[in-house]
Amino acid sequence: MSEITTLQTRLAAGLIALAFLFEGRVSGSEPADFLPRGSSRPLLRASDPPGVVGQARLTGRGPVVGYYQPVAITGPKGVRFSLPHAGNPSPSGMTVPAQRLEAGFLIGSVYRFQVTHIPGALGVELFPTVEVIDRTYPPQHLVTRYPIEIQLDDEDFQTALRGQMVTRVIYLEDPQTAIPELQNPKTNVPLEISEFQDPLAVADEYGRPVAIVRIGSLTPPSQPSLLPEFYFGYPQWAPFPHASASQNADQDEVPSELE
Repeated sequence: MSEITTLQTRLAAGLIALAFLFEGRVSGSEPADFLPRGSSRPLLRASDPPGVVGQARLTGRGPVVGYYQPVAITGPKGVRFSLPHAGNPSPSGMTVPAQRLEAGFLIGSVYRFQVTHIPGALGVELFPTVEVIDRTYPPQHLVTRYPIEIQLDDEDFQTALRGQMVTRVIYLEDPQTAIPELQNPKTNVPLEISEFQDPLAVADEYGRPVAIVRIGSLTPPSQPSLLPEFYFGYPQWAPFPHASASQNADQDEVPSELE
């Protein structure tokens, strides 16, 4: 997938290897069958309120409504991520903190997750959001092996702790125009853009945007009645097994909630 970056706006490239891995192996639906050529979001911007871009995608073509797109979020060594249980309004209703957060997210929904154990900021917590705005199209039995990889770094966290907003747009590179450079399948490649550019528009030029991550310094409200709004209504998400569990079985069963 790819990432376009400024001090406050970052756009990521990290599914590069994914595009090459799938080439020639996908049967049935191809992404091009559902997506128009060129920019498909002329009226949408990364600065739009969370959920606007993803909801607009649901009105387009392709099997995206009700689809749980696998996503994996990682960060610097020691950082932990957790996710609120769907429909649980309790501040303590979070998943067990993990170095790698893996879940299936509904396209068009906004998920707020918790970041703890930030280097140099002991006891400080951040609550970024991830909005999945499109899906990937791997072979059905490989959907959980190749999630959308989102890699956050220390610069993201330190910028947010200074009170600035960080926006990452993750996109799937076009294999026909991607830079021919060897990449790790789980590595996001940041690209620098001007603060006056819209990262979503730039991502459209480089490939197909699939997710938007926003990192700020907003913290949960003290009033329990306001928590559902803070967590965007606690949208449903689906757990999925770690890729290593199916590394040697190409014909693994796909969890029903991800089919």
